[in-house]
Amino acid sequence: MNDSYETSGWRTALAGSQMLFVAFGALVLMPLITGMDPSVALFTAGLGTLLFQFTTQRQVPVFLASSFAFIAPIMYSNQTWGLEATLGGLLAAGMLYVLLSLLVRLRGPGFIQRLLPPVVVGPVIMVIGLGLASVAVNMAMGKSGDGSLQLVEYSTAVIISLASLTTTILVAVFAKGIFRLVPILAGVVVGYTLAWFLGAVDFSSVGSANWLSVPAFVTPEFKLAAILFMIPVAIAPAIEHIGDVLAIGSVTGKDYIRKPGLQRTLLGDGIATSAAACLGGPPNTTYSEVTGAVMLTRNFNPNVMIWAAVFAIGLAFVSKFGAVLLSMPVPVMGGILCLLFGSIAVVGMNTLMRNQVDLTQPRNLCIVSVTLVFGIGGMIIGNQDFNLQGISLCGVVAIVLNLVLPRHDEATRAA
Repeated sequence: MNDSYETSGWRTALAGSQMLFVAFGALVLMPLITGMDPSVALFTAGLGTLLFQFTTQRQVPVFLASSFAFIAPIMYSNQTWGLEATLGGLLAAGMLYVLLSLLVRLRGPGFIQRLLPPVVVGPVIMVIGLGLASVAVNMAMGKSGDGSLQLVEYSTAVIISLASLTTTILVAVFAKGIFRLVPILAGVVVGYTLAWFLGAVDFSSVGSANWLSVPAFVTPEFKLAAILFMIPVAIAPAIEHIGDVLAIGSVTGKDYIRKPGLQRTLLGDGIATSAAACLGGPPNTTYSEVTGAVMLTRNFNPNVMIWAAVFAIGLAFVSKFGAVLLSMPVPVMGGILCLLFGSIAVVGMNTLMRNQVDLTQPRNLCIVSVTLVFGIGGMIIGNQDFNLQGISLCGVVAIVLNLVLPRHDEATRAA
């Protein structure tokens, strides 16, 4: 047995609190952007992690929390159908993971790679980041995400957002050890503190909040349009999940694709996402920040993640803490998101480069080009009752083009 697994008792609990510390910034940022309750997000992240560890028989040291891939779809769905219907769509998206896990069990892990190769996944991930660029910039300037409201005076907002952004960049580049893994949290702390000094924080809700209370859970309702809109969004996070499982496997020296099996990890992620939707929380995904922390600390014990989940659930019931999070001014988030959304787009670019996708081939060029323009340009296909747009549309279009267009060798033979 690995020596790291012998850590027990208070040491394991302390390591668990450290893992939650690493994941915390991104965990709460996503629900704050989309209008969800961060206390519910903490609870469902903890619950989702526990469900994942149960499904994978406590073999994979990962922590599940809010997925940034769903930000734009959730914002659109909330405006169009309301939060309850959005949660119904997210529950269905989680069920897509479950279906993928069943297909992997029946046909093997290579099935997903054939259906969703890098030429499909890369541009879809790029759209996730670039499609949200205007949201980040609006918030950095003190506006609401859609730019319709000025929530913080412009000159004050720019000072706050630049301080948050600069801190996040400096910590990501220059910090050492465990602190290098928490650039988002560092940006939040510095930006929030500066906003407080500049009088941009309203603490009235914090003062009136109870110390302890049950999180404001919300139950989903089911509208077909919202469900059909949200299901394709799960394509990119499913691929991201596979990448994270491979990454944590390379850190620990184990093949998690084989044992416990990709079918189990996908199933655990799907169950966690659907369970979160049932309670009003954002969809879950494996956190690469935590993978980095595992690599740094060399603590491969999955029980550490169980402790992190327990701490997350406990924090969810401290309503004063939730009220502090909800009082965070938009420029604090906007500054950090200018880097974060850009980095998501870079992940998509890196997917194409790392897998040496040849963009001089007309087939690949067409898939990437159409996907990017449809996503960033805001193409909508359908009517008021049902339409595809954004990441949903991009995922479907990229998959269809990949299946329909002949590959280079097939085109050569046809010629």
